[in-house]
Amino acid sequence: MQVKDKILEFLERDSLSLKKTDNLFYFLANTYSLDINEVKKAFKKLEQEGKIFEVKKGKYVTVPNDEYKRGVFIGNTRGYGFVEIENSQEEDIFIAGNCQMGAIDGDKVIVKVLSQTDEGSDGQIVKIVKPVTKLAGVVEKVGGNLFVTPDNNHIPYKIRLIRGGLSAKEDERVVVRLSRHSTTLCGVVDEVLGKSDDVKACELAIIRDHGLYETFPQEVLDEARKISQEVKPAQKKGRLDLTGEITFTIDGEDAKDLDDAVSIEKTENGYILGVHIADVGEYVKYDTLLDEEAFNRGTSVYFPTSVLPMLPKELSNGICSLNENVERLTLSCIMTLDKDARVISHKICESVIKSRARLNYTNVYKVLCGEKADEKTESVKEQLLLMHEVSKKIQERKKNEGSLDFEIPEVQFIFDQDGMAVDFAKRERNDAHRLIEDFMVLANQTVAKEYCDNDIPFLYRVHESPRKEKLESVLEYMKGLGIKTPSLPEEITPEYYQNLIKLCDGQAYTETVNKVILRSMQKARYTNQCLGHFGLALKYYCHFTSPIRRYPDLTIHRIIKENLHKGIKGERREELENFTFEAGEQSSLTEKNADKCERDVDDLWKAYLMRDKIGQQFEGVISSVTNFGIFVELENTVEGMIKVEDLNDSGFLLFEKQLKLKGQRLTFAVGEKVLVKLTASNIYTRKIDFEFIRFIK
Repeated sequence: MQVKDKILEFLERDSLSLKKTDNLFYFLANTYSLDINEVKKAFKKLEQEGKIFEVKKGKYVTVPNDEYKRGVFIGNTRGYGFVEIENSQEEDIFIAGNCQMGAIDGDKVIVKVLSQTDEGSDGQIVKIVKPVTKLAGVVEKVGGNLFVTPDNNHIPYKIRLIRGGLSAKEDERVVVRLSRHSTTLCGVVDEVLGKSDDVKACELAIIRDHGLYETFPQEVLDEARKISQEVKPAQKKGRLDLTGEITFTIDGEDAKDLDDAVSIEKTENGYILGVHIADVGEYVKYDTLLDEEAFNRGTSVYFPTSVLPMLPKELSNGICSLNENVERLTLSCIMTLDKDARVISHKICESVIKSRARLNYTNVYKVLCGEKADEKTESVKEQLLLMHEVSKKIQERKKNEGSLDFEIPEVQFIFDQDGMAVDFAKRERNDAHRLIEDFMVLANQTVAKEYCDNDIPFLYRVHESPRKEKLESVLEYMKGLGIKTPSLPEEITPEYYQNLIKLCDGQAYTETVNKVILRSMQKARYTNQCLGHFGLALKYYCHFTSPIRRYPDLTIHRIIKENLHKGIKGERREELENFTFEAGEQSSLTEKNADKCERDVDDLWKAYLMRDKIGQQFEGVISSVTNFGIFVELENTVEGMIKVEDLNDSGFLLFEKQLKLKGQRLTFAVGEKVLVKLTASNIYTRKIDFEFIRFIK
């Protein structure tokens, strides 16, 4: 057990209070036979991470507990705020204006729970654990001084610029490094992004506000550049040699980090399906600078114009990428399937492959549809058709087992040679995409089951059952549409949700209802407990297939490799239990941040492209209703708002459970089709405004 874990175990078990912190250090060192300096170092680290807190002089508690929680402060312009509890399904804690301790939106904090009622919890921030250190905004002059107005409208303060840092001019978008003095914010310019109306400067500002950077520290790059870009003979020793097998990758046309390849073989009783994943763990070892950087980033982040990789390009696009016609080290999950595409046996092993071809979804789909594709894709036509056969069987079985497929559309941008967006539309998802998704899910399930059944410390992708009160709201809404729904069950199952989705198949409101159902479900997360995946109707699930771009996958790859070579026993089990818990917490947080950043950047480019369409009319569907307005989504995925005050009616009432906004004459319900006119598209706020024209029958 590591020193940090021993400290936490002690504080959780014993409420001992000592007059001086040094006395506590000596007590811990003597109790556990530890070096006093190691105790001090670990103790300080735990304080910095917000995992322990000094409630009064000399008395420490672990966080979270019943009274103290750790989370992120969410501010607003009205003065009050909330704390979103870290990696928890608990409701946010309300923070009054005089209980914020100078926290700003995005600060990681410790909050003391003051009261709890059925309506929610109130709290007081007692410590800012990790303050926001940089903000993006626009420079403006007030009197004789320069200030920066933050792009983040949850921060209602202007930041006064002080001496130091870079020089900046009015109307420039910049990044400010903050200094805090009580509740006063000031700072220096750390980076000049461009003019305030430059869309690419706006994009970079969003990225910076999420704490993301495209560059790596020099020492991390130096470590990456020392890694050979060729597989060495010694590295292949003891691996399953699959270089003579027909393996290939299928990805988007612009993908560069190719971390999964597939192979298939027909047998007398079924199939042998191989999923071969880049062996990133061979290159990114525990406790290296590369590992620390990957842990902190947690995931690659994908934008319309660029990618912020988790690993330097020497790894992500180089030696780890399964590029065609070169040898690459892999971890393979080779599954023997019966005629119904069920896994009857499997083998997880270190391997080496030589991808026969780098295929893309467009040409693969042509082959699956019986059309002529390019020569490279045609060369593996037999394998692709066999894979399609297996994929269809997997999909049929998944449907029978209750797996949910919402078909929620994603946006795809089209850019010119200069990297400027010129158009966008719904991203196509066809049988080529589903084929790869099916195989990756099957491999993820197979790997998770083996390690759970063998009780080896591991990191799982979990998706827990929805809460009943959320499902009740869905049923209320569906009844409002005239849909006869089954009664609420004692135990909520994927099959029940699947039946709700079937009730809406082929209807005009199908997509909208799917979104309402999806919103009622809990968020997927990472943890070292195998809690199953509700959405996929699976008892076992992990993320094994993308170690180039996701830290959880890299984590379990290294566990698999360690288990294959020497097994995992004794103290090493405890170390990995603690590490997988920590990696799960961190990966869940970084994923959430990345998803939010990607959505914000997508919204920016949508607003940018809609600016020249102001005055045009569009058909759309009401996607949500609030007491201040109606949100409408267009076919191209753009979502905008019709403000209540702009509606030709009065006295609106919001019926939350029915998802309706009722006025004296007009009633707006989620799922209804409407004709709207675009009145505004703002790249600064990323907001789009519509005017209601009429309902569409």
